[in-house]
Amino acid sequence: MTAMTAMNGQAQMISTVDYHTAGEPFRIVVGGVRPPRGATMLDKRDDAMARLDDVRVLLTHEPRGHADMYGCFVTEPEDAGADLGLVFFHRDGFSTACGHGSIAAAVWARTTGYAAPRPDGTLVLDVPSGRVTCAVGDKGGHPSVRFVNVPSYALARDVELSTTHGRTRVDVAYGGAFYAMVDAATLGLEVTPSHLPQLVRLSAQIKAGILGRHTLTDPGDARIGGLYGVIFYDRLTAGPGLVEERNVTVFANGQVDRSPCGSGTCARLATLAARGELDTEGKFINRSIIDTVFTGRLTATTATTATTAHGHPAVVPEVQGTAYPTGHHTLLLHPGDPLPRGFFLPTSTAP
Repeated sequence: MTAMTAMNGQAQMISTVDYHTAGEPFRIVVGGVRPPRGATMLDKRDDAMARLDDVRVLLTHEPRGHADMYGCFVTEPEDAGADLGLVFFHRDGFSTACGHGSIAAAVWARTTGYAAPRPDGTLVLDVPSGRVTCAVGDKGGHPSVRFVNVPSYALARDVELSTTHGRTRVDVAYGGAFYAMVDAATLGLEVTPSHLPQLVRLSAQIKAGILGRHTLTDPGDARIGGLYGVIFYDRLTAGPGLVEERNVTVFANGQVDRSPCGSGTCARLATLAARGELDTEGKFINRSIIDTVFTGRLTATTATTATTAHGHPAVVPEVQGTAYPTGHHTLLLHPGDPLPRGFFLPTSTAP
């Protein structure tokens, strides 16, 4: 029996709380589904992949979701060192990291009382890529979140690739997932909505080119692997102690992140540090394609310890943003619905 089999001819009901973080949606499943189980968060992710994939599809595909939908299942943490666990999902599958989702979940847990802050004011999240610590503050009467991510590192720099827009150089870094980073100007483009269809098509070419040259697998666990996203960026400002960029992350199979991408911002911070453009005294302002903002920095831990991740010099990044609720939903699957898994129509921006 699948998770979405209607019981006794009755409609199945799934409760969610929806947020947006800097414009990117995040759907938190709070009822109607048995949470993923397992000893570790990667085990819980495996359980979700095996048992809850039809739920993921129902919640992300039309008519209940849309092509760029994102969300999570809330789980027990791995141990008492964290307050809750998150298994992330999107239209095409299950991800290992999600910065914008971590921000939204921290706001949700704090404002609803699902998890009480620790004595130092933090909430600690277990996610498949590791442990994320969120400091929840206040911004104009609404919670603002600074999350400290897993150690992040630059894997490759200046990888030369050919595209239909000419040759370019690509950096690859890890921020909970692997990302490729490209200066949009080298392709004769800008990070603007009008250039988005071209950027999405190019992302598929860049992804194929990188995967043809590099095996992207986390040495700690092969379940963290592959190239999750391609980040196109415009450099806006650079000076002592400040880097400002506009970016768009095309992830999974052509999905577009409306936010500046939290884990992608961490990968970008690792690359800027490796290039000597940013240190622990500096600030990274990362703007999205819709001009929303995440602020990033390298934590003091980066400077005071010889941080490494699987043999790579690493940084410990921190990203700040906030999320706002957009709705409370009870989603139904009627036993007679002829589209129990919904549907997905490719758009003009699909690769």
